[in-house]
Amino acid sequence: MSPALAAADADAFSACLARGGVAVFPADTVYGLAARAGDAAALARLYALKGRPPGKPAALMCFTLARAHALLGPLGPRTRAAVAALLPGPVTLLLPDPAAPGDAARALGIRVPRLTPALAALARVEHVIVQSSANLAGGPDPRTVAEVPAAIRAGADLVLDAGPLPGTPSTVVDLRPLEATGRWRVVREGAVPRAGIARALGIVGRR
Repeated sequence: MSPALAAADADAFSACLARGGVAVFPADTVYGLAARAGDAAALARLYALKGRPPGKPAALMCFTLARAHALLGPLGPRTRAAVAALLPGPVTLLLPDPAAPGDAARALGIRVPRLTPALAALARVEHVIVQSSANLAGGPDPRTVAEVPAAIRAGADLVLDAGPLPGTPSTVVDLRPLEATGRWRVVREGAVPRAGIARALGIVGRR
């Protein structure tokens, strides 16, 4: 049986983020690397650990839907229905950026993982995080802590272990055109196949 995270693990995660740390943590897909959103120094460390180009965007993750909705601002009925159909779950949604209303080219990437019993304690984490897979840029996505590159584990301030994870990264779905046109697009197929996205979104839009 995989080890379950305890409340103390989630509290240590929160404390690590609050003091500007970078953490390796389990999601519903693969192991991730996290920094607190808005902490430029921590984000720079995260990118450096991965060897990721600084200009490449990373998605935000919240551990409850309520926290995610607080970031998204008002949504149209189609988009709201799509978010409800897909989250929480192993998907990353590209949505209109509330910081740039009317700019169709700007996107906010958002993740809300499905918290299995082993991950349920993460609901205690109130921080919004910037997250990326805990791998070297272009490397394989880690299913276990042992598969996280040693340099990343050594450079992180905290490593949380919840045992083996499914091992397939999230599916990325662009919902920005949905409200106006009914259309959506799978940018990267991952843990949820395109057909599964289509079934979930069949009532709110067209592929």
